Amino acid sequence: MAERRLSGGMRIPLDAELLRLLVIAAVIVAVIAIATSGRFFSSAAFSAMAFQFPELGVFSLAIMLSLITGGIDLSIVSTANLSGIIAALVLTRLIPEAPTSVQMVLGLTTAIGVALATGCMCGYVNGLLIARVGITPILATLGTMQLYMGISYVITRGPAIAGFPEPFLVLGNGSLFGLPVSLLIFASLAVVTAVMLNRSRFGIQLYLLGSNETAARFSGIPVERMLIRTYFLCGALSAIGGLLVVAHANSAKADYGSSYLLQALLVVILAGVHPSGGFGKVTGVVIAVVSLQVLSSGFSMLRFSQFAKELVWGAFLLFIMVLNQVESQRKARARPP
Repeated sequence: MAERRLSGGMRIPLDAELLRLLVIAAVIVAVIAIATSGRFFSSAAFSAMAFQFPELGVFSLAIMLSLITGGIDLSIVSTANLSGIIAALVLTRLIPEAPTSVQMVLGLTTAIGVALATGCMCGYVNGLLIARVGITPILATLGTMQLYMGISYVITRGPAIAGFPEPFLVLGNGSLFGLPVSLLIFASLAVVTAVMLNRSRFGIQLYLLGSNETAARFSGIPVERMLIRTYFLCGALSAIGGLLVVAHANSAKADYGSSYLLQALLVVILAGVHPSGGFGKVTGVVIAVVSLQVLSSGFSMLRFSQFAKELVWGAFLLFIMVLNQVESQRKARARPP
């Protein structure tokens, strides 16, 4: 079985996790195809999925980075909504009704820039609370989740902000070379994240930090700085996800994408990202997010209610966690004393 080595001779099995994920994905596709009587295999269905899953994919990448450190970022959706709302305010107030080319470019650049800056700032605050103040990641990001959501409600006072210029909507609804722009953005982010994790010093140190924080400190790794950088990146990814959501929906609101957090957690757990840290592959996340989108699209074809979907997501998440725990215990018993 192919393995990957980290510092200290630690081995991480790759093929077994990936093979299991592929089997689960194949089963999901087969079940949905049978349940929908073949309607799933249509160009319209595939086109709809290609426009929908990139948003969840970007959020899943953000969650994956936080889990690799042994922490978690529960504020990704709130960060995304706040970033999207800030961008929406710029788009609706800076760009006039009949803008010139210069005004349009300036407005779009400013909107995207302030959205990314907002997401990075939210991630930076999370990193400071976790690395410098010492708050447990789940509690720190639970608090900031409510904080960022509250700021969004204060800004919008409840109603959605709508009416954006067509060039901005291309991010969520446009196509390039026959492929959705949002899909190309997600693919680019996935490649960059994979290269960063597997080919950079930062990535190797991140895996070591998640595997054993004490060993990482004794190895000279700047743990606090690594955590701040990681949550900074989580915030940046969340902001990009927020821009895709806003562009796709042509509106921005404080409570958009409330189900994305649970779904992103399900994706990364299904992908084999270990909640205790140190494990995770972008390849697995890509396969898992596509599998989950297949399941979601199948539910829509079968006219499942949103409540039924939430029930399935929760049950599926518990099933995968139990399966992972049983597998871990089996490996522990098989390991020689």
